[in-house]
Amino acid sequence: MLGLLLLFFIGKYYYELAQDYYKHRWLYGVLGIVIYYMGTFAGGFIIGFLAVLFDWSLNWGNTTALGLLVLPFGIILAYVVYVLLKKKWKKETIKVKDEIQDIGRPVDETESN
Repeated sequence: MLGLLLLFFIGKYYYELAQDYYKHRWLYGVLGIVIYYMGTFAGGFIIGFLAVLFDWSLNWGNTTALGLLVLPFGIILAYVVYVLLKKKWKKETIKVKDEIQDIGRPVDETESN
């Protein structure tokens, strides 16, 4: 149940980020969940590789413990990609000058044609 709640919030934050920058909301909401699962898969691979390398005796049948071990990898990867997307999209935003506020102000010589 807590895993579904975690997936909901990851998808929600990606959805809202895409909404703020006028991107495809559902696509990025699902992408956030996929990125989380990619992080957990990579974390499981890293833990498995280190277990073989250092001869750790892990109980591979205990899925709850393994799920808790790979949880931080998924959360960290989802957060890093979120921050990178936010930075990228913030750079891409177009800044529009509000010219209505300048009506009636004297024109500088440097700004004219």
